[in-house]
Amino acid sequence: MHNAPSVLFSGSPGTHSCGFKARYGASGVHLYNRQTGLNVLLDEAKVPPDQWSNAPRHVSVALTNACDLHCNFCHAPKVAAKLDYEKLCWWLADLDAEGALGVGFGGGEPTLYPRFAELCVHLRYKTKLAVSMTTHGHHLTDTLLDQLTGSVQCIRVSIDGVGKRYESLRGRSFTQLVERLEAMKGRFFLGINTVVNADTFNDMNALADLAELTGAKQFLLLPERPARGRPGVDIHTINALRVWASNYRGPVELAISEADGEGFQTCDPFANEPGLRGYIHIDAKGFMKRSSFDAEGIKIGDGGVLNALAKLRTDLQESRP
Repeated sequence: MHNAPSVLFSGSPGTHSCGFKARYGASGVHLYNRQTGLNVLLDEAKVPPDQWSNAPRHVSVALTNACDLHCNFCHAPKVAAKLDYEKLCWWLADLDAEGALGVGFGGGEPTLYPRFAELCVHLRYKTKLAVSMTTHGHHLTDTLLDQLTGSVQCIRVSIDGVGKRYESLRGRSFTQLVERLEAMKGRFFLGINTVVNADTFNDMNALADLAELTGAKQFLLLPERPARGRPGVDIHTINALRVWASNYRGPVELAISEADGEGFQTCDPFANEPGLRGYIHIDAKGFMKRSSFDAEGIKIGDGGVLNALAKLRTDLQESRP
């Protein structure tokens, strides 16, 4: 899992219907419809600090550290761990009640979590949270996609190259992956996530074309972070990526991880709600963190997720006004 993305170039919002959830903060009143994905920010509304929603807008959750791929740039922990189903449902219910709008599941590989489809269906009927997931995509069988339809709003598939480059990085068939992308087409908000380094940058145009052909709505750029002895993306590749992004004119929305947005042309309507107001991460061992890259966090104990959130805010000096 990664930090929430910042939009670089945004498309049209599309049609909408009733069924909005409201969240209150320093930026105003944020209305969100999880079925359509429509966001409305009433930024002229001045909300007193004592009425701000307590939970962040988005929560990322590493359901499990298990993954059956061995990508050399992966930063996810390799210690075996997975979250307790009942505790997780409790935590997410509390965050939903306190104004969180969405939860993103990752890992590891979220489809390896034993009760994954059951969890998504539970959240559909018991909360107002929008559900997204980040996956390598190869376990999204027709049966699983049927189970997730209506309960998962967004599927982000990690693809770091096309053809032989993808197969050398991921150790899986690129042709079979494209088949899975086609099976998702028109059923979910589809995003493509790409870890960018000196090797994968060479496939940026081909990846953008793939996103368009498969009906993806967003192309998310994730500059490689240092991990497991790898130095991460180099400055020359970052500079080249900035040029590529500034020249991009394709129809798919372009985005970048929030933590890596410096030097890119981004749009952040929630600049007044930084840090834990916007995002938290819960790892597979039940620790709450500022991001998935943090080594330290607050263990979510018997006091629940809101108690852990208060402690993390205190530690990071992000106390409520």
